[in-house]
Amino acid sequence: VACLIGYGANAVNPYLALATVRELAQQGKLAQPAQPGDAENNFKKAVEAGLLKVLARMGISTIASYRGAQIFEAIGIGNKVVEECFARTPSPIGGIGYRQIAEETIRRHERAFPRPSGAASEAEATTAPATALANDGYYKVSRKGEGEFHGWNPKVVAGMHKFLKGGQAEDFKTYSHTANEHPPVTLKDLLKLRFPSDGLPLEEVEPVEDIRRRFTTAGMSLGALSPEAHETLAIAMNRIGGKSNSGEGGEDPVRFGLRENGDNANSAIKQVASGRFGVTAEYLANAREIEIKMAQGAKPGEGGQLPGHKVSALIATLRFSVPGVTLISPPPHHDIYSIEDLAQLILDLKEVNPRAKVCVKLVSSSGVGTIAAGVAKAYADVVLISGHEGGTGASPLGSIKNAGSDWVLGLAEAHQVLMMNGLRNRVTLRTDGGMKTGRDIVIAAILGAEEFNFGTAALIAAGCAMFRVCHQNTCPVGVATQREDLRAKFRGKPENVIAYFDAVAEEVRHYLARLGAHTLNDIIGRPELLEQIDDPANAKTRFVNLSGVLHNVDPTGQLDRHHTRERNERFGGEGSLDELIVQEARHVIAGRSGRFSGSYKVTNVNRCLGTHLSGQIAYLRGSHNPLAPRTIDLTFKGTAGQSFGTFLVRGVRLTLIGEANDYVGKGMSGGEIVISPRSDEIFAWETNVLIGNTCLYGATGGRLLAAGWAGERFAVRNSGATAVIEGVGDHGCEYMTRGTIVVLGRTGLNFAAGMSGGLAFVYDDLNTLPQRYNSQMVTLERLEEVAEIESLRQLVAAHAQATSSPHAQQILAQWSDRVKMFWKVVPNSPQADAPKPFYRYQDASLAPSAAPPVAAGS
Repeated sequence: VACLIGYGANAVNPYLALATVRELAQQGKLAQPAQPGDAENNFKKAVEAGLLKVLARMGISTIASYRGAQIFEAIGIGNKVVEECFARTPSPIGGIGYRQIAEETIRRHERAFPRPSGAASEAEATTAPATALANDGYYKVSRKGEGEFHGWNPKVVAGMHKFLKGGQAEDFKTYSHTANEHPPVTLKDLLKLRFPSDGLPLEEVEPVEDIRRRFTTAGMSLGALSPEAHETLAIAMNRIGGKSNSGEGGEDPVRFGLRENGDNANSAIKQVASGRFGVTAEYLANAREIEIKMAQGAKPGEGGQLPGHKVSALIATLRFSVPGVTLISPPPHHDIYSIEDLAQLILDLKEVNPRAKVCVKLVSSSGVGTIAAGVAKAYADVVLISGHEGGTGASPLGSIKNAGSDWVLGLAEAHQVLMMNGLRNRVTLRTDGGMKTGRDIVIAAILGAEEFNFGTAALIAAGCAMFRVCHQNTCPVGVATQREDLRAKFRGKPENVIAYFDAVAEEVRHYLARLGAHTLNDIIGRPELLEQIDDPANAKTRFVNLSGVLHNVDPTGQLDRHHTRERNERFGGEGSLDELIVQEARHVIAGRSGRFSGSYKVTNVNRCLGTHLSGQIAYLRGSHNPLAPRTIDLTFKGTAGQSFGTFLVRGVRLTLIGEANDYVGKGMSGGEIVISPRSDEIFAWETNVLIGNTCLYGATGGRLLAAGWAGERFAVRNSGATAVIEGVGDHGCEYMTRGTIVVLGRTGLNFAAGMSGGLAFVYDDLNTLPQRYNSQMVTLERLEEVAEIESLRQLVAAHAQATSSPHAQQILAQWSDRVKMFWKVVPNSPQADAPKPFYRYQDASLAPSAAPPVAAGS
């Protein structure tokens, strides 16, 4: 239905499907008995829900915008069919035509209605009785070996486990042969290595230790995985010099330090978007690499979702949420709207942790090369091209079918475009999507990859037995569960993961020797080492054209084919006012003196104020030794640039007299921000925008007081911060999980969409909120509890005192009447540990009595 509407249909009548559903209902063949009319309605609701999901993952809000938009890519369809039926749709590898489509349709029909032997005419054939259809293996492996081939089938998984149990090289060869030799499933299966007549002795090839440093594990969160499985992967990768990925969901700070035996359970790669679950300054400061999850190949356009039964007390603590409440991640496109937004986030991350590289994860698709070039120009250090295979075991079927593209296509395009634009040497190119063997690594390297990401394979090496019940929290081997009784059954060891990666790396060495290459660098970006093959068992493969994948943009070898810069940094950078502040406050940061205060003039070129400072504090002191509140008290006058107070930590207060751009307080993790216009401004503060869009995004703690309006998407994904603002644009408090937001004025549309925790109080003197909030997950209530009303009054008073807001002072002066105009926005989700009364200061030192005005000046 989405395809038909996407190509221009105004309406779709699925008459055969409706008739089938009605007949199934009439014959009592439905799993849940229903009347025919009800069954038809259920079917229509399911289709409509699926259609909405398709629109949402593309970032499109209405059917009117989706109709005729042709947001599709064709894989394996010939040019004639595309030109005549799907005009202007990318079809990068060509494919079958009308005749092959017809033949396949007839074959499928004949499987259901086989022609009786001796049938002389078509009429006789069509009267034959139908037969039961075999399992096509579309959703899971057929036990009878029928239908589609699955890459991770029982034989491959068993082969891996046999190797891990015995550790014999022959067992790995058997596993590798089983994983490689099969009917073509993906494009790499149609590629053959071209070996020269003479190779190299194996001893002349770079060692296993150098190759395995290029290996990383995919972003699998603590929450999706058990703590034991998550730590096993981290320890293994740190031992071999590779990198494990935290996934989205934070990490226990206990893991940031070495263990008594010398092991390191710290995930080298920390995953973020603009600001997500568990993203704090300390989390970022302890990364070797920070990965921006802009897209994911296995289910592009979607965010993550952790079922409530997997949100244990530990997971809730790390994600700043509440146990038992389902956690929804906004799709990646909710975080990044343009290359400028991405460039700002890259700068944010490099400011908070200048030691870490920044990776941007992109989905393989036509046009990804252009995006990769933009990412390189935005000063990312690593570009990850993510293929369609994989994804968490909790992915719905609708998320992983007919979505995403092969990593071969995206990787080849990204490498070629980066080379043609003189950008290839600035970034490390990484890829993922079903990596299993050394052959996969060598093919990926030839197409341009320098590093290689393992998901399912690494998890199987760590103990996964592919029971495919990840989403149910019932994993019987303790890998993908939070249940303590099942976690106790986890038997995975770092040694097993290391053994697997050693075997893969050793297999890569043998391929390199046969190719006559001393190192992987010698074959990176050399497509002449590959050739396309046809599979005689599958006639359709001869219609595929991989010449674009195998195109060599530099046959003379003049251009760099891999990164030559250790980091992709701007030359003669813009400098950072934070660096000056860190120098001036260094004694305080180190704990050698009491407090520091400073006063500075700013303009909108001063971005990320407080970010580098916070990263240094978090790195040196950690959460176990935080600064006391307001130890560093900074006052700024003027117009602050983007990301004012991003990732601001406890102990730092920023006061801005003037106005600020987008991203104020994004990812704030304990600091305090106060913003107000200049005292001589004659406009009404409460009706004018004071700070930009996407402020307080992903904040985990601290407080923001601003005497004016914020733009759109205020406090999205807030999971612990407290804020008072005097008006917000559309989508305020979206996906919020904890914290307290007070809006002393109007809100835009779609307020509190997806809000599963925390509280919001909205002063609504015009009674417009009932028409502007999203009622799907929250309800509106009036304030009744005396203690709660007093807590709210104290917070408004703190705001009035800190900002000198005339509007807040007026509300306080008429409190008994004005408090009746407040709505309390309450999530429908159970909040087991929510305090009563609902609002209490997170830190007593931030209460009004402890917050006297601070004189400007250092």
